[in-house]
Amino acid sequence: MAINDVDKYVATLQKYNTNIKDEEVKAAVEKIIAEKVPENDTPEVKKFLLGSVELTSLRTTDNEENILAMVEKVNRFDKEYPELPHVATICTYPNFAKLVSESLEVDGVQVVNVSGSFPSSQTFIEVKVAEASLAVKDGATEIDIVMPVGKYLSGDYEGVADEIGEQKQACGECPMKVILETGCLPSMSDVKKASIIAMYAGADYIKTSTGKEKVSATPEAAYVMCQAIKEYYDQTGIQIGLKPAGGINTVRDAVTYYTIVKEVLGEKWLTNKWFRMGTSRLTNLLLSEILGKETKFF
Repeated sequence: MAINDVDKYVATLQKYNTNIKDEEVKAAVEKIIAEKVPENDTPEVKKFLLGSVELTSLRTTDNEENILAMVEKVNRFDKEYPELPHVATICTYPNFAKLVSESLEVDGVQVVNVSGSFPSSQTFIEVKVAEASLAVKDGATEIDIVMPVGKYLSGDYEGVADEIGEQKQACGECPMKVILETGCLPSMSDVKKASIIAMYAGADYIKTSTGKEKVSATPEAAYVMCQAIKEYYDQTGIQIGLKPAGGINTVRDAVTYYTIVKEVLGEKWLTNKWFRMGTSRLTNLLLSEILGKETKFF
């Protein structure tokens, strides 16, 4: 790597406050949860959160039958609960893009595909680019890729940025989310650095996790990612979205992420375009609380 390339990424990171301490982040998040979460535990917020869900199926056992069944539930929900917001997206592996795009009847629901050798990001860049291109060709309207975590951990920031940039080019007009796999990053300072590199390289959203590692989304990681998004917006004027994913198991978890976004980024990010949650189990839990009775629709 040429010395000027190293300097470029070091210089970029120096524009931001990456000297953050894990214990300070933990204390700040605990304060937000204690003081602000209760006021957001409302029916209106829960309805908003339902409309921010990326309804997801990323199982080894997925097949056309179960993916089609998921799409049909989204179609049916829109008819049966017209007063409630529909989910933001349906997220699957790329081989189901055509099926989802052709069977989805609800306007405004995006077709999301994980790509780039999800969840490990361990293959040739040519394969990653081809996968994104094929997904878009088959009807994907958003693409989620995984940052090459191994390259980041070895300090190869140029390699990380180049891979993200090439995949962004393959996505064309489709928004691209970059999964940082925050549970594999050693510190909150690394979460901040990875966020900045991903955004500079072309991410339209940054996303916490694949959900395939032992540690998935955490409020602390989301808090630091929101700080990075805010600083990037202040410097560039470019708005980047946030997607916590993996391990969002309760309605309180979802309200916590909403609250962090509200406190750090503000109202401009509280739309189902800029704030998403990657989950499936949460959908029925939110629906049950909104309707006031146990509901297993999805």
